[in-house]
Amino acid sequence: MESYVAFMKHCTICPRNCGVNRYAGEKGFCQAALLPKCALASIHHWEEPPISGTKGSGTVFFSHCNLGCIFCQNHTISQEDFGKELTIEHLSDIFLSQQKKNVHNINIVSPTQYLPQIREALILSKQKGLRIPVVYNTNGYEKAESLKLLEGLIDIYLPDFKYISDKYSNTFSLAKDYAEYAKTALLEMKRQVPENVFSSDGILQKGILIRHLILPGCYQDSFSVLEWIYKNLGQDTYISLLNQYTPMYKAKQVKQLSRKLTTLEYQKVTDYFFQIGLKNGFIQKKSSATTHYTPIFDLSGLS
Repeated sequence: MESYVAFMKHCTICPRNCGVNRYAGEKGFCQAALLPKCALASIHHWEEPPISGTKGSGTVFFSHCNLGCIFCQNHTISQEDFGKELTIEHLSDIFLSQQKKNVHNINIVSPTQYLPQIREALILSKQKGLRIPVVYNTNGYEKAESLKLLEGLIDIYLPDFKYISDKYSNTFSLAKDYAEYAKTALLEMKRQVPENVFSSDGILQKGILIRHLILPGCYQDSFSVLEWIYKNLGQDTYISLLNQYTPMYKAKQVKQLSRKLTTLEYQKVTDYFFQIGLKNGFIQKKSSATTHYTPIFDLSGLS
C-alpha cells in the first residue's frame, strides 16, 4: 500500500490539481494540511431514510473543502479552518468508536481533500474489525482516478450532483469544470457499486444515492441534472431532491441566492423527475429549509 504521504508531496488528488507539497506545509485551494482535520463525530438522524434508518448514521465531518460554495451551510469548517488534526491511527479509532454506538454505517462527510489519508484509516479500521457499511459523502467534485483508490473500501457513495451549468458552478462554487468531473466521478462510483442492496429493514448496504440541492432560479439546470442521470445511470437510480436551501454564508450577497426556494420551483423539479421516467426518489418538506438541521461543530466525538 502506497503511503498517503506520497500523494501529498505533489497533491493532485482532486480536480484542482494544485500540485502543492502538503508534506512540506504548502497548501492549495482547499487549504488542507498533511494530517486529516475533523470537526465532529456524531450520530446523525437527518440523512435520507435508507442512510439514517432508526439507529442513525455515524457521521465524521472533515474540515476544509475543494469547492468554494458561497451558500455553504457548513462554512465554519469548510472555509474557516475550524477542526482538530488527527493521526491516521486516531481517525481509525474514531471510525471504530462510531461502530460501537450501534449506528447503521460510518458516514465520511466532505472527505475529498483527505482521500489518501482516509483510505489508510479505513484499511486499518477494517483490520481492527470495522464491519458496518462505509458511506462516502461527497460534494461530487472528484477525480475518477482518485476514487479508484477507494475501490473495495466504500460500500455506499452519497455524492452531490450540484450543477450542469458551468456558469452556475463557477459563480456559486468557484469551479467552472464541476459538471465535467462530477459526471466521470458518478460513472466511476457506479462501476464500483453497480447495484443498490438493502437490508431486510430497508437500510442501504451498498450502492449510490445522489443528492441534488435545488437552488432558487435554477430549476432548468435541475432538469438537465436529472436528464443526465436518467440517460447515463438509469431510471432506477436513487436520487434525493433537496428542498432545504437556506441563504447562508455569502449567499445574501447574490440576489438570485438571497431567497429560499419557492414551492412552485420545487414542484417543477419533482414533476420533471417522474415525467422523464425516473423511479426512485426522496423529497423534502419545505420546512426543511432552516438552519435547525445544521450540525453544531464542537469537536465532539474526537477525543
